[in-house]
Amino acid sequence: MNRKKSERGITLIEMLVVVTIIALFAALVAPRMMGHADAARRTAARAQVNSFMTALGAYKLDTGTYPTTDQGLNALRVKPENQAQWAGPYLPQDIPLDPWGHPYLYKYPGEHGDEPDVVCLGADGAPGGDGNNADIVSWKNN
Repeated sequence: MNRKKSERGITLIEMLVVVTIIALFAALVAPRMMGHADAARRTAARAQVNSFMTALGAYKLDTGTYPTTDQGLNALRVKPENQAQWAGPYLPQDIPLDPWGHPYLYKYPGEHGDEPDVVCLGADGAPGGDGNNADIVSWKNN
């Protein structure tokens, strides 16, 4: 069977070379991308904490006070009982989990000034830690 050059298929050797190049590329690029994913999660958590603080400021302007610890961040979406001046919702969507799938912590009165404390516990979901496990808090720009 005599085929023309343009009708030839890919040989097994050519296919193995392509697969090897793709595997090498993935081995070199994947670890770098994972580091960027962790940084992106920290940045997203910081942005979400800042968004909560902005919404809490608007809540206080309308009501004269921040939501209590018991009311929590949910008071930004659902009108608390006995809050006549509430003009929300103050956030366009339900309160999300942090980028690692844990709930944000809210406390008012806070322990770090006159504003409430909003905390993301990081990747480990436990207080403290460093790197990806470090807490992201409303009273620091970390």
